[in-house]
Formats: sequence, structure tokens, C-alpha cells
Amino acid sequence: MSIDIGKWGESRIAPGHRKRLRLEIGKSFSGANITLPLMVWRSPEEGPVVAVTAAVHGDEINGSGAIRRLIQEPPFTLRNGTLLLVPVVNIMGFERHTRYMPDRRDLNRCFPGNSSGSLSGRFARVIFDQVISRCDYLIDLHTAAVRRTNFPNVRADCDNEDCVRLARAFGCEVIVNSTGPDGSLRKEAVKRGCPTIVLEAGEVWKVEPSVQELTLRGIANVLAEFGMTDATESEGPPHQIIVQETRWIRSETGGFLQFHVAPGDAVSVDQPLATSTSLLGSENEIIRSPLQGIVMGMTTMPAVGPGDPVAHIAMPTSTRQHLRVEKSIDHLESHTIENQLREHLATNITVTVLEEEN
Repeated sequence: MSIDIGKWGESRIAPGHRKRLRLEIGKSFSGANITLPLMVWRSPEEGPVVAVTAAVHGDEINGSGAIRRLIQEPPFTLRNGTLLLVPVVNIMGFERHTRYMPDRRDLNRCFPGNSSGSLSGRFARVIFDQVISRCDYLIDLHTAAVRRTNFPNVRADCDNEDCVRLARAFGCEVIVNSTGPDGSLRKEAVKRGCPTIVLEAGEVWKVEPSVQELTLRGIANVLAEFGMTDATESEGPPHQIIVQETRWIRSETGGFLQFHVAPGDAVSVDQPLATSTSLLGSENEIIRSPLQGIVMGMTTMPAVGPGDPVAHIAMPTSTRQHLRVEKSIDHLESHTIENQLREHLATNITVTVLEEEN
């Protein structure tokens, strides 16, 4: 770390204290100060600085709800190190209920930023210099884009051992090996020596209970991994795989979808994903999976055009791995977060069984 975690301008946070802060980050169109709300939670003892950020895209607020709950109802005692909690990074997009910054740029393509560049570039530069530069590890919370939902999965650069450690500790069923797009907070933070993972879970404009529970469990798992709490072991998923490839399956025709799978389902080759019909119910096409894998994302918009994405499939590295995961999913107990997630996320779509002729 190049900047003291206990010094924020005129504010000082002593070991063993928590403090809510507002970081000056820019000016509005009217010239008023724009501030970024955050909390610094220091333990009595020195240790790693772990940051948790959300809403880099201003409409992706599932993570914001989880961070707010963590602030209001801490589920653990911090024994060493520091938690740096930023419920909303893109505060300007958040206030407009939009993914983007007011200059129409995607903030998550603007890092590390430029202090003499565009509005988004300047914004990103302040966040990078004042927040990310203080951190040893980063967990960045995201959701699917508008009109889609994501079954919880972690994105990580699996060529980086510290990123793999973070991803495995967090405890999602699926870890996607990727470095992230150029200009993303994750990719640029890793370049600067701050191992980072991204959680993708749920929908925009919502705080979904089961997603919130999994997020809080994942954060607690990471802190336990680094010995920052009294927890001696973490609560992991029933299975965990690292996938090297994912693929969106798209419609070939326009129509209205009847879904046959839900987020988190295991699918096999040629399995029906959805049926596209006319508004009067005539069948246009049956959209089938060309591969085996896990449904890690879906459209929640049943009206589609040719080429529109329908289901996002994470592809296990082998048939043996796929069968092991499929068996594990089939035997999930009802009280597990993983089972609750499948039930809750499935309520966003209507799933029917396709009766096919032999």
C-alpha cells in the first residue's frame, strides 16, 4: 500500500474503529461537490486491506444491498486487517438509475483513469488513486445487464495464484477464468498488484435476498481465508469448477419464448433451452443447447429477435466433470444457499417442461 489506510484527508481512523466517510470525487453540472460514500473498518491489529466495491455500473445494486447490510449488521468481528466498503462506485449513474456515467461512458472501461481526461476518466482516476491504491485485495460486485439474470459466478485471472485463492475462498460453484476487459477495474487493479475477483449475480435494480446471502457468505469466507476473523473454516459450495470457456446461445428467429431451463441448471447436448412461438402460439423454433454445461446466465425478456441471447452456458472441461457437477446439483439439500438461489432466480422466468415425441 502506498497510502495510509487510516488517513483520509482531514479524517483519521484509529485501529479498532469504524468510520463513515465521503470522498470528494468531482463536480456536478451545477458545480456542486460529488462525494463517494464509503466505510473504513479497522481492526485493532495490522493485517491485509480488503476492499469490497459495488455498482461500478450504477444500476447493478445487488452488491450495494449486501454491503449496506454488512455495515448495518456485521456478522463477524474483525480481528486484524481492514475492510474498505464502497456500496456504490458509480454514484452519478446510481443517482440516475443507469449503468453509465453522465458522459455516456462505461466507467468499467475507464480505469485506471486520467486526471486530465474525460469526466469518466477523471472519476476513475480518483477512485483508483484514493481507494484501490490502499488495498491488498479487492472483491468487486456486479449483476447481469438489463433484461438478464446471472446465476452467481466468480470471474478471476486464474494465471494469478492470489486471484485463484480469492476466487476459491469466496465459494461460488462456477469460477470463470478471464482477465477481464481492458479498462475494467478488475484488470487494472490486478496489473497494479491488487488481486481482484468479480462476482456476477442476479439482476439490475434489485437487492435479491438469496444473492445477498451468498455475497455475505463469500465475503466472510475470504476474510476467514486471510485469518482476519475468528472463523477457523469457511462455508463452501457443494462443488466448484473452473471453466475456461462460456458461450451465449442465441435465437435464430423472432418470437415469444417459453423457457425450459432455469439459472443454475445443468444441461446436456441437444437439451431444449426454450421454445420460440408466435404471439398466437405457433412454434417458430426449439432452441437447443449445442453443448453441455451449466446455465450461468439467461435473458429475462421473453420477446426476442433473431440473434438475441437466450442462455449463457459455462462449459466444464470434461464430460466427467460435467457429470459430477450434475449429480451434485441433483442432490442439493433444500436449506443450502445454492438450492435457494436456484429457486429464487427461477421466479424471474416461467419454466415449462417440453413434451417431445419419441
